[in-house]
Amino acid sequence: MLTGECICALQSGERGTIKPKANFNAEQDAAALKKALEGLGTNEKIVIEILTTRSSAQRQLICKAYEKATSRTLVKDLKGDTSGNFEDLLVALVTPPAEYDCHEVMRAMKGAGTKDKVLIEIFASRSNQQIKDLSDIYFKETKKQLTAALESEVSGDYSKALLLLALGKRDESTTVDVNKAREDAKTLYNAGEKKWGTDESKFIEILCKKSIPHLRQTVIEYKNISGKTLQQSIEGEMSGDLENLLVAVVKCVKSVPGYFAELLHESMKGAGTDESTLNRIMVSRSEIDLLDIRAEFKKLYKHSLFNTSSDFEV
Repeated sequence: MLTGECICALQSGERGTIKPKANFNAEQDAAALKKALEGLGTNEKIVIEILTTRSSAQRQLICKAYEKATSRTLVKDLKGDTSGNFEDLLVALVTPPAEYDCHEVMRAMKGAGTKDKVLIEIFASRSNQQIKDLSDIYFKETKKQLTAALESEVSGDYSKALLLLALGKRDESTTVDVNKAREDAKTLYNAGEKKWGTDESKFIEILCKKSIPHLRQTVIEYKNISGKTLQQSIEGEMSGDLENLLVAVVKCVKSVPGYFAELLHESMKGAGTDESTLNRIMVSRSEIDLLDIRAEFKKLYKHSLFNTSSDFEV
């Protein structure tokens, strides 16, 4: 269980790999980027050095200073001077976190079919405030409610669960009543393992609305009652996107860093790398808990996230 000290550390960004730079000067950084991007060829070393060693808030100040100095946006110049996955990574770095999450959700809903893996990753792992912030950006850019847009893209019980998460109204209480957690564990057991067929609504209601500390205790109580983990029961009772979403929620309840370590492993194994997932996790978690993700990755896969082998290219 997260202690108060750990929660404060996460909120203050102490578990991130990127910290605000001391003696920061936005105008100097903007001038250096201008020089690196102008002329024949791009000085990629300078661009990387600046954008990966400043906090997101500092990068926004650089963007303002850059536009003031050049009458152009840094995003536009980065897109003009770079390409492919490198361009995507740099653009992600200079995009405010809520805007970046919003654009990832928009891309996931764009065109034929929905990239449900992206929607599941974002809505299962983000806090209420992060979800509200991305929803506000979505409305500002599209004049539409995010939940209405999602409702037109997904259906069934998966839609019900995703929309509950997208409201950003999960209970935020930090106190845990063990008896209530045990009651919810029994409700889940009776709705799944104990009956013929599954009452998905009970799983959705509890897993998508109750507080994270409460659910952490519920997971423990469930194992005591059923002899199985809650994840095992969900995987045995459900299928498709609903199963994937609820399993992601349970994994995040147990350990958000552990969840992202698994996703990074998945993105890099086998032939080719899922660069979009790799970029999204590394950028979005760089000031939150990437140190913990690195530690979980090492614990789960016995080698460093930095290592390169025949199976991994980080």
